[in-house]
Amino acid sequence: MTPELQKKIDQAVKLLQVTSGNDVVEVAYSGGKDSDVILELARMSGIKYRAIYKNTTIDPPGTIKHCKDNGVEVLMPKKNFITILEENGFPTRRSRFCCRYLKEYKVLDKAIMGVRKAESTKRAKRYSEPTECRFYGSKKEHVNAIYPILDWSDQDVVDFLVERGVKVHPLYYREDGTIDPKRRLGCMCCPLASINKRREQFKKYPNMVKVYIRAGQKYRETHPDVNRVKAHESIYSWFVREVFYDSQIAWELSKNDLLFDVEVDYKKMIEDYFNVKL
Repeated sequence: MTPELQKKIDQAVKLLQVTSGNDVVEVAYSGGKDSDVILELARMSGIKYRAIYKNTTIDPPGTIKHCKDNGVEVLMPKKNFITILEENGFPTRRSRFCCRYLKEYKVLDKAIMGVRKAESTKRAKRYSEPTECRFYGSKKEHVNAIYPILDWSDQDVVDFLVERGVKVHPLYYREDGTIDPKRRLGCMCCPLASINKRREQFKKYPNMVKVYIRAGQKYRETHPDVNRVKAHESIYSWFVREVFYDSQIAWELSKNDLLFDVEVDYKKMIEDYFNVKL
């Protein structure tokens, strides 16, 4: 282990000890590699903690087992993802209401989170301090968030996990058994992913196509006057718009490029592309 990484570890452990005090602190565990790091740091620091996984009901296969193998509590949401879709329609990059129900809620007053600046330029700009008051909808629903690995690089994470002998989620391992830090563990088919990556996810998990179509259709039936429902002649058209196009403008331009005296069979298009029967 390099002296630079050892220094970061020492700083992280000290931060957890100072900020936690004698309180029981939540380790916000997602099943991802960064969560494995903060859980190990919590163990090393000797603080009182509860490692908690907020079950989104749509995380990749193997996530629950990985959580239980690490002694992590699994909390079930008040509503599962299907119900949320049925009541709210499709989530989008700008409107990820599903997060509010499935992940963004308070458990304890203090929470250790695996946020790192190196994950994206957006996060690098958003986070500057290793602690902050984080709100969940209202001033009453807030936690004191602690970010012990905020300045860690991808390589720091891998080196730490290997040095400590921490087993990560199976999705992180390459064929040769090494850890790929660029892989992400998150909700299946999340709209935060790029259009191409999201389509790849739907191809990998075709049952998610069925989930979206069935739940989206129920939303259409119960919300016929909503603009985004009225904008599409069918659930299949709506699904194609959300999964294949970055914006409404791109969707409209694509339609203008077609000879629209011929009706497009969006259902068949979806079935053929994702190899699924609807």
